Amino acid sequence: MMRYLSTKCAPNLRKINPKVPPEVAASIAEGLYNIIKQHGPSTVSNTWNHAKEAGISGLNSKTHMKIMLKWMTGRKILKLFCNHVGSSKKFLHRTLPEEPQTDLAKNSLELNLQAEKSSMKWKKKIQ
Repeated sequence: MMRYLSTKCAPNLRKINPKVPPEVAASIAEGLYNIIKQHGPSTVSNTWNHAKEAGISGLNSKTHMKIMLKWMTGRKILKLFCNHVGSSKKFLHRTLPEEPQTDLAKNSLELNLQAEKSSMKWKKKIQ
């Protein structure tokens, strides 16, 4: 009981304000997404270096990029995970799996359901 009362609520990442208009936020998010997708899971420092090289318009500073990364995490565009290296931790951002994989799974489920329905109809016709 005491453990339940001592835990904090999870932060609501969807309420993070990207501090730019939605159109600009979308273009910045697309640029950051492409950087992380190309270079694999990366730290904030590596992402900032790649963003400077790419010249993403709208990013004002590293702090602004961190806010955008949190905003993207809240929107389920990116995922933040921890990599333990000895006694230290590295926090890495990575992209979420692509949607077509889930579409294939949905299509296979639909095919299975259709096959079951047709087999049930066939059994009813036989009886």
